[in-house]
Amino acid sequence: MNSLKPLLYFSIFKYPLSAEEIYMFSPAANKSEINDELEYLKKKGVVSIDNSYYFLDGDIQSVTRRIEGNKMAKAVMDKAIKKGVFISKFPYIKGVGISGALSKNYHDKDGDVDFFVITKPGRLWIARTLLMLYKKIFLFNSRKFFCINYFISESSLEISEKNIFTATELLTLIPVSGNFAEFYNKNQWVSEFLPNLEIGKPSIISKNKKSFLSRFIEFILNSKIGNLLELLFLRLTVKKWTTKFNTLSKEDFKIAMKSTNGVSKHHPQNFQKKVIAKLNKKYNEFQSKYNIELEKEHA
Repeated sequence: MNSLKPLLYFSIFKYPLSAEEIYMFSPAANKSEINDELEYLKKKGVVSIDNSYYFLDGDIQSVTRRIEGNKMAKAVMDKAIKKGVFISKFPYIKGVGISGALSKNYHDKDGDVDFFVITKPGRLWIARTLLMLYKKIFLFNSRKFFCINYFISESSLEISEKNIFTATELLTLIPVSGNFAEFYNKNQWVSEFLPNLEIGKPSIISKNKKSFLSRFIEFILNSKIGNLLELLFLRLTVKKWTTKFNTLSKEDFKIAMKSTNGVSKHHPQNFQKKVIAKLNKKYNEFQSKYNIELEKEHA
C-alpha cells in the first residue's frame, strides 16, 4: 500500500494530497498503482476525496485549510524570494533556499518563512552571527520572513540524519540563490526514500553579486582575526544554547541543536523526532484499525 505512507505523513500537517502528489511522495512504480490503490481504499472507507484531494479520518476541513494555505503561499512567495536574495548578499553566504511549509506551497497567518543557508567553509559562525545581529537590530528579532535556523558549510554538504523527514525537506527545498548542484550530489541518498521526486532543482538566481560592504567584511575577516571570531562565535553559541535548552537530553541536543564547524541547527522543538514519532504512532493506529501493516520509520 504505497499510497498510505504519504497520506499518513502529510496528515500530520493536516495537508491532503492529490493523486499525483501521492505518487510523487511514494515509492510506487507507476501512477496506475496509486490510482488502483486509492480506488480500493475509497471503497473500503479508508480514504475520502474532495476537490481532487485525498484525506484520512474524514478530515474534510483539511481540504479547505490546504486551499487557503496554497493561496497565501502564492501571495507571499515573491516576498520570500526577495528575502532569500537579500540573505545571500551577506558575507560568506554561498546559497539560500526556502524550506519548511512554504516550500510545500503552504502558508498561514501564523507561519514563518524558513531559510536553509549554505556558507563558505570555516566561516559559518561568522555568517550566522552577522545575520542574527541584523535580525535582532533591524527586524526586532522578528521571525516572520527571516527564520534562519539551519546553516551548513560547503565542507559539510551531506545531511547526516537520513530519514523520511529530512528526505522530504531536502526534496521540497526551493533554491533561491547560489549553486546547489554539489549539495544535491552529496545527498543522492534521498532517492532511496522518495524515488519519484526529482533531485536537483536549479536556483531561481544562480549568481548574486555581493555588495562592496559584504566584500570588504570578507576581505577583513579572511585572516587570523576571522579564524578567532569563528571559534569564539561557535563557543559562545554552544554555551548559550546548552544553558537555555538544558531540558533537552544530550542525544536530542546533539541533533536538534547541532553545532559543529560545518553545521548549525536551531530546532529546540526537535521537530524531526516529533514528526517521525507521530508518524509511527499513526502506523500503529492504522494497523489496529484496518489490519494494514506499514514498515516503521527511523529518526
